[in-house]
Amino acid sequence: MEQEVSLIQMLDARERRVWHQQELLGAYGKRLVCFTMNIAGPVKDSPLIRRGFARGRQLLERQFLRCGIRPLKIDLSKAVTGPEAFYVLDAEPLTIKKLTTLVEDASPLGRLFDMDVLRPDGKKVDREELHLEGRKCLICGGPAKVCSSRRIHTVAELQEKTTEILTGARDAQDIADAARLAVRALLYEVTTTPKPGLVDRRNSGSHRDMDVFTFMDSAAALYPYFEACARTGRETAEQPAPETFAALRPLGCEAEGEMLDATGGVNTHKGAVFSVGIVCAALGRLDRSLWVDAARVLSEVSAMTVGLSEKDFAGVTAENAATVGQKLYIRYGITGVRGQVEAGLPAVLNVGLPVLEEGLAKGYDFDRAGGGALLAILANSTDTNIIARSSRERQLALTEELKALLAQTTYPDKDALAALDDRFIAENLSPGGSADLLALTWLLHFVTTEGNINE
Repeated sequence: MEQEVSLIQMLDARERRVWHQQELLGAYGKRLVCFTMNIAGPVKDSPLIRRGFARGRQLLERQFLRCGIRPLKIDLSKAVTGPEAFYVLDAEPLTIKKLTTLVEDASPLGRLFDMDVLRPDGKKVDREELHLEGRKCLICGGPAKVCSSRRIHTVAELQEKTTEILTGARDAQDIADAARLAVRALLYEVTTTPKPGLVDRRNSGSHRDMDVFTFMDSAAALYPYFEACARTGRETAEQPAPETFAALRPLGCEAEGEMLDATGGVNTHKGAVFSVGIVCAALGRLDRSLWVDAARVLSEVSAMTVGLSEKDFAGVTAENAATVGQKLYIRYGITGVRGQVEAGLPAVLNVGLPVLEEGLAKGYDFDRAGGGALLAILANSTDTNIIARSSRERQLALTEELKALLAQTTYPDKDALAALDDRFIAENLSPGGSADLLALTWLLHFVTTEGNINE
């Protein structure tokens, strides 16, 4: 529950802040940045406010890094009166003020940032010293001092606008991050090397019409689609999960066209358009705090696609089965990627992700950890691409061979993977379905380890 702050608490916080400023200035004799949030109303701290504050810190510290400024001291505090950050800097005061005003003026959140710059004597550096206009009112865009002194806007209006700004910035960041991590996952999948029968940095595997650059072009072209999927998830988060999935299908058709345009007609990521797009939508539906829980993310995927196989395969018979997926379903009951997403991608959650993360924890490089994850996925799931290029019997025999290999070592070295690659190429085998699951494994790894926002 959000806690309201009294006037006494605000005055005490202000006094404590001034005292701490003087303490840091006295100890270091340098310049100081004091960063707080300008939040109207009695509630000064909430998860949403802390998200905005974390974003402000990120933007400010990026500016320090860009200019080669290393803080001598960083102090952080959390209280009911709101989060605070203090930076002791050895740089010219006007240089620092330029950086803080850049953050305040360039970011949609900037009007909610208070980034005071203090000289060693405690005097503030004003915007006027840089010949800049004063801060703008977050509602009308007029001079903030005028609106504040005349109380032109009510507290309720300011609170509503503040929530709108904070929510909009949060959603924009989450959507962009989901898309960015999705593209990164596709790039990591294709560059994991060697991969048996698949395109990688070593060769084009069992393919003649594509190479690693084809996949890079395709991945780059899909960023707007993944962003649209995450946005759709966020916009439909209050609706039943299947409604989100229904809204994705038209987006997927358009994305396939963008992919083909980027690759000159080569199908590089059709499977990923489907599966990765669903995961991006699931991320959009969930609060950012839940991204660290892979099982929770994938349970949302399952909820979105409940009944998918039954619906898509309804009415399919041996006589009218047209696609490879339909024929395998009729003959063997294989549901392919539909069954995987319905079940919450168990090949990723229970196989690929644990193997990848264990390999990285052991110090293996991305290639070896990723290669181990791919083989584990291939050995513990049904890759319909293998069946399509050979037979069900060969696919079953191959999984047994791989299980025997993995019983000796979970992470075969480069030579062993290269030997497998040569064998797969000789047989014209390409585990494309497992490659998509590897991309999803990379995505869940990035989401759970880097997708969290420190509040």
